[in-house]
Amino acid sequence: MGLKIWRIVLTFFAVAIAGYAIVQYGFFSPASAGLVSQKLRQPDFHLTPWVYVLYAHIVTAVLALVLGPYQLFVKPQGKRIRLHRRLGYVYFISIMVSSIVGLYLAIYATGGWVSTLGFLGLDLAWAMSTWLSVRYILNKNVQAHKDWMMRSYALTCAAITLRLWLGPMALLFGNFITGYQVTAWLCWVPNLFIMEAVIRRRAAKRHAPVIGA
Repeated sequence: MGLKIWRIVLTFFAVAIAGYAIVQYGFFSPASAGLVSQKLRQPDFHLTPWVYVLYAHIVTAVLALVLGPYQLFVKPQGKRIRLHRRLGYVYFISIMVSSIVGLYLAIYATGGWVSTLGFLGLDLAWAMSTWLSVRYILNKNVQAHKDWMMRSYALTCAAITLRLWLGPMALLFGNFITGYQVTAWLCWVPNLFIMEAVIRRRAAKRHAPVIGA
């Protein structure tokens, strides 16, 4: 699949999730959302202040999700360099905020400690990979910056893969809770492994000897 197709696919999913979040949490009660309604069944769960932390997480995560395809697939040349840098700062800040508030949400994740550990791992890996990508570009290491930004966006796409995996896993295991526990890991670990394979394959091509040279 070419870069143009990947950009279209990721942009489609990013916009779709952004649209859902705006409609569900902006125009309807958050209590009617599928994941939230499951939590409300717990007798010791309190919607506030949890829901306000969720809003912060959703807004910043969706912002990073929408910005990602442009940052990854549009080369920052000429006048685009300044825009790339500005959007890069927005992407970085969005993920830092989203991952920090995500730690709070992970503690109260549906499915207990199995889900909590999965989402804590996601938040820490997400923040670290994004921070490293910025660190490398500040040190003028463009290739390392690209590689770590690709890892960062693979983790950002957990917002997509969580929704793609949750339904099938709930059906496979016969109940929502077990499906959610599995999805808490499945939504990001395969993303990271697949992106790592892509990064290593590209590195191998760059270092491959030129025949006839």
